[in-house]
Amino acid sequence: MHSASRAAIPGRHLRSDRWWLSPAITAAGLFAFIVYSTWRAFAGDDYYAEPYVSPFYSPCVAQNCVPMKGGANWEIFGAWWGLSPALLILIFPLGFRLTCYYYRKAYYRGFWASPPACAVAEPRAKYTGETRFPLILQNIHRYFFYFAVIVAGILTYDTVLGFRDEHGRWGHMGLGTLVLLANIALIWAYTLSCHSCRHIVGGRLKHFSRHPVRYRLWGWVSGLNARHMQLAWASLISVAVADFYVYLVASGAFDDPRFF
Repeated sequence: MHSASRAAIPGRHLRSDRWWLSPAITAAGLFAFIVYSTWRAFAGDDYYAEPYVSPFYSPCVAQNCVPMKGGANWEIFGAWWGLSPALLILIFPLGFRLTCYYYRKAYYRGFWASPPACAVAEPRAKYTGETRFPLILQNIHRYFFYFAVIVAGILTYDTVLGFRDEHGRWGHMGLGTLVLLANIALIWAYTLSCHSCRHIVGGRLKHFSRHPVRYRLWGWVSGLNARHMQLAWASLISVAVADFYVYLVASGAFDDPRFF
């Protein structure tokens, strides 16, 4: 930004590297996920192939849900809800990701050019940060974290159900089970690496020596937090892969390979 209180530099920046490449790749990746997830969220079908359920559709809280044997079928919304049941639950993991510190950086730079890169000026005359609507809503991230933990717990339950066969008998595992296992592991790693989780665990402690358990947990979460960006992308890809795998099996594109 150019103003009277800043140095008068004629160029927008003095960088000679490909500074635009990183925000361009970020924007392309996020846009691709937005297109895919929008299609799947509004589809409303091919999201359950016993015993697998898409992470986009669990828990299913509408009456128009496909009955899932032993799954999280909660008919909270009655017959009046005619849209895809995914739209009722995706708001929570989506809100958690949208307000996440890493994703803020990603879409601020990739879509809003605020700023597009370090040492590159914004295309705006004034900067207000997150002090005004709608960006002030980013402050509710810590509350979305609690909902994200609940959703992750339900997806963990769905993953456990993946050790059944199509008749509900336990002690079986297919390729879909491994897909769901990898997905929930990455979801938990991303969720627990959240800055809000790190603050909840030990952010307000004044004396770590008096809280050895919480200090150990804080150190563990801090280690995950250092890889928050990588976990954010890995879990974003894994949730799309898990959904697409269930879609292929549910639509009859191929049969789920069974190991035992």
